[in-house]
Amino acid sequence: MALIRTSKNKHQLPVNLVRKELKVVEAQIRQQVEGFDPGVAPYIDYICNTSGKRLRPVLAILAGAAAGGKNTEDHIKIGVILELIHMATLVHDDIIDGADTRRKVPTANAKWGNGMAVLLGDALFSHSLMLATEFGSIDICSKVGKASREVCEGEVIQTQRRFDLTLSKAEYFRIIEMKTGALFAAAAGIAGALSGASEDAEEKLYQYGLKLGTAYQIYDDVLDLVGDEEEVGKTLRTDLEKGKLTLPMLNLLEVANKEQRDKLNKRIIEQKPLDLHVLVGIAEYEGAVESAIDTAIQLLVEAREGLKLVLPENKYRDGLDQVTLYLEQLINDCRK
Repeated sequence: MALIRTSKNKHQLPVNLVRKELKVVEAQIRQQVEGFDPGVAPYIDYICNTSGKRLRPVLAILAGAAAGGKNTEDHIKIGVILELIHMATLVHDDIIDGADTRRKVPTANAKWGNGMAVLLGDALFSHSLMLATEFGSIDICSKVGKASREVCEGEVIQTQRRFDLTLSKAEYFRIIEMKTGALFAAAAGIAGALSGASEDAEEKLYQYGLKLGTAYQIYDDVLDLVGDEEEVGKTLRTDLEKGKLTLPMLNLLEVANKEQRDKLNKRIIEQKPLDLHVLVGIAEYEGAVESAIDTAIQLLVEAREGLKLVLPENKYRDGLDQVTLYLEQLINDCRK
């Protein structure tokens, strides 16, 4: 499977539905820099200026409106909080992975070293949790805290299980549900709660976010193997180097013949980097990647179907559908 370059996506994020709110999100993220000591603020400003797609705020705003909510200020706030937590996790991820670039700019660890980057990630984490108290709700604070804890626990378990041949697919899915799915799930679920959604609707929104986030992590795992670094804008192939057994690799170990599996197992046991050229030379490799892509797309289908059971048809629910279709197209591009 050749390295892919990004293609023009016919499905786009539904930013037109939330364009006004996203401008407020960006302004509020920038404003958070003012909450830090002047000696720390420039570092936080650098991290906050490496903006991504803002998927978590998009989900919070869409989910809140889809559930009938009118207080977009609360939905914006929870989106900002979860986005800041996400930024903190990226800072820590880059340290763990030894990544030098993200979104085509140097990572915090590349600029200032691992020690400073750890502290900056911690500062952003704690600031985000403090912001959650502004809701004046123990329930909201608890849900934000739970999501933050799950992200950290997922990263801890994944780090523990590197080069671990006993890792099962069920354990892999649990890890990525925690490290990536948790914040997506919190964005949709908490937004539903803020809109006064029923417990069933809130749970369905939570499950939508969980499946979307899990599919997104599978996409990221596939992209680490088949993506083009220049186009993607971040350091790739770190999973292979660090011994992360992602879904494509677990699929490959499951279907490879004995000789190939023994060769891969030997490298994993000896904690040697898994060479991409070796993987590409295995006949079952492309099928293993294809199977991972199919799994991600099935999760997105389930996410869409779940919303139809509890939310009325409206443009915001359609927007949540569009998010899944956007990601589905990105995943399908990995087949090329």
